[in-house]
Amino acid sequence: MNASELPNSDHLNIAALSALFVHTTNSYKYLFFWSLLDILARQNFHKSLSISFREIIIEMLANAWYPHNYFKLSFGSQDKIADKLDTLALKVGEPILKFRDPDKKLLRTTIGEQDLEDIVNYITRYVPFRLLMPFMRKQLKGIDIDHGVDREMPKVAQRYFDICKPLYCFDSTVKQECRGIILHSEWVSYLKENYAIVRGWVCWEWLKYMQKCNPNVPAVANKLFPPQKRDSLSSQTKYWKLVLQHSEVRCIYSGTILTPNNISLDHYLPWSYVAHDRLWNLVPTLPEINSSKSNKLPNPRYFHKFVWQQHQGLSISYKIMGLPQWLKQIESYLMDLKISNSLDLLEIDRLRSAYESTILPLTEIAARQGFEDWI
Repeated sequence: MNASELPNSDHLNIAALSALFVHTTNSYKYLFFWSLLDILARQNFHKSLSISFREIIIEMLANAWYPHNYFKLSFGSQDKIADKLDTLALKVGEPILKFRDPDKKLLRTTIGEQDLEDIVNYITRYVPFRLLMPFMRKQLKGIDIDHGVDREMPKVAQRYFDICKPLYCFDSTVKQECRGIILHSEWVSYLKENYAIVRGWVCWEWLKYMQKCNPNVPAVANKLFPPQKRDSLSSQTKYWKLVLQHSEVRCIYSGTILTPNNISLDHYLPWSYVAHDRLWNLVPTLPEINSSKSNKLPNPRYFHKFVWQQHQGLSISYKIMGLPQWLKQIESYLMDLKISNSLDLLEIDRLRSAYESTILPLTEIAARQGFEDWI
């Protein structure tokens, strides 16, 4: 979505809203405005809503937690949000890790129990004041951007609150005494009426920024927001159980012979890195081993066993499935491994070469991002 597609208004400066993220070099403005939207939606867009800096920062940290801690994404070389998250001793439980916290309630509570004074002071030193620049540019003309804008913004925003209608003003006209914002009621009404469109615009701008910060990372779009629910692996499990019924299959990590009644499917490259459940990246293992591996990277020692097991699965399924069903099953292999002839999947050397050119570079990138090596 382009900024020009934001719904127009006869009374509000939509051009200023669309300019919020122009020349942005870090994540703070995106996270700040996105978090405001989340808080507004949760509070049913109450017109007299005032929001403390601390509440906004907690929401920002919660929104940044999944991309940073779970998916290992970079927020940019100049950005400090990841460092701030790393200073928090968060005890994150299974509901959060298993995406059973869709409203981020548990995550916000966990973050809110921390000493956040340093982080609140750091982020609110500039961000809330600079975010209003597009609304107040004319009124701040002649004031030095680097040194005077932040000091003058609380006074200017309050003075022109009913005239220029900025997104919000502050709870004090003295910067050092500001502890929160007061949203303009007309903007609250606009955001309520156009919430889906505005949030879609923010998400699109956030995606473009994060793709620029993570140019070699797959599926960035699937890693910015926690999924409300992980997809079922029922069809993939059915495939491997069928293979197990017709061949002896051993766990590539432990060497244990697997049975159809006691398997768990492991994402060889962690789901939190690839963000998909395609069959070419799934292997059967014991439930306890899958739990132990979690979202870690398998040590390279397992690579050849992984390829051999994939070849075993492809060969057995080719023999016992009808050709149309088998071709439908292997679509992701052909597309993602860049193999044009389906029968090449049955040639172990060709399959290994395709995996080497696909998985090994992804593994190196994931390791540089901080995914832990696992044996």
